[in-house]
Amino acid sequence: MLKHRGFPGRLPSTDFQFTIRRANKKGATKIIRRERFKDRAAGDRRADEGFLAALWTHFGEEPFERGNLDAGRLSWLFGREVVAAEDPFDPESYDALLKIDRRRAEASFPEVFADPDAFDWDQEDEDDWD
Repeated sequence: MLKHRGFPGRLPSTDFQFTIRRANKKGATKIIRRERFKDRAAGDRRADEGFLAALWTHFGEEPFERGNLDAGRLSWLFGREVVAAEDPFDPESYDALLKIDRRRAEASFPEVFADPDAFDWDQEDEDDWD
């Protein structure tokens, strides 16, 4: 499993995780498309926004490997702002390639693209995983 070094582990000052520490012995958790309802909590919406901002800052429009990115957090964006970058796509593989659909991402989260540096990432515990 590829570990994305420098990628924020979580949304600052919250328990919303963006990465996992180690591969699951039983295999990668399946990425699914989760429905986002209009009445979601503000913290959940902020976590989606922060995760997309981190993806955009780290990868831009280039395809990226799933690696240690959290399947639950990816699932909130999958099929909309984050799409499969390969066919066939294996949603249960740490090696699966994904990419940001900029047009849809910018429509859903315009503030991420208006000011990509708006998020102040907590990097203090990033390299404590080894």
